[in-house]
Amino acid sequence: MKHIKNAVIVSGGNIDVDFALDFLKKIKRKEPFMIAADRGLEFFEKTGLVPDAAVGDFDSLSIEGQKFLDTLKNTEILRLKPEKDDSDTQSAACFAMDRGAESIFILGATGKRIDHLLANFGLLVLGAEKGAEIILVDPWNYMKLIRSGTILKKSEQFGKYVSFFSLDGDVPGLTLKGFKYPLNRHYLTASDSGLTVSNEIVEEEASIEFDKGILLMLMTKD
Repeated sequence: MKHIKNAVIVSGGNIDVDFALDFLKKIKRKEPFMIAADRGLEFFEKTGLVPDAAVGDFDSLSIEGQKFLDTLKNTEILRLKPEKDDSDTQSAACFAMDRGAESIFILGATGKRIDHLLANFGLLVLGAEKGAEIILVDPWNYMKLIRSGTILKKSEQFGKYVSFFSLDGDVPGLTLKGFKYPLNRHYLTASDSGLTVSNEIVEEEASIEFDKGILLMLMTKD
């Protein structure tokens, strides 16, 4: 059983192929373990890339996708039953974490299905509970949970805007420094999350601190 440190999961949501290929080039030095989650396998079929593993019930694959799956002789295949408690993406994430993955990027986590997106936000929490950082990425958004004391560098940010949301309860003592709209020990709740939408980093470094809770950060492009 191969130990995994870094992983990329390609899920079955909307995928901009050019963006995904460029993103994979940027993180190539991390040598990520590539996992196709069910219909995400069709990204590999279209690009000629070969996943290290494929996880899913594969009931939504096209005929071309099914043929491609049958050609994968060196790919680890985990076939799931269609009647299951977890989504294919969650099963793929658990597969990676069970192998020791500490960092997991998920491409194709967004799309028309808002229920799937919300389920994927839950994956961020599951990852934190298991000691893994899970990050959802698409051409316009970079989504992850952050710890108190996080420092963001303006030169490394994804997009123009930075937004924060509380997950699973309130986030007391939220302090933002280095932002266009700073906060000093604000008690953030889900009902006032409009206050923390579309902020901007205005200094070379920006910091986020809070007392407790689960804080979701979204870096977004216009």
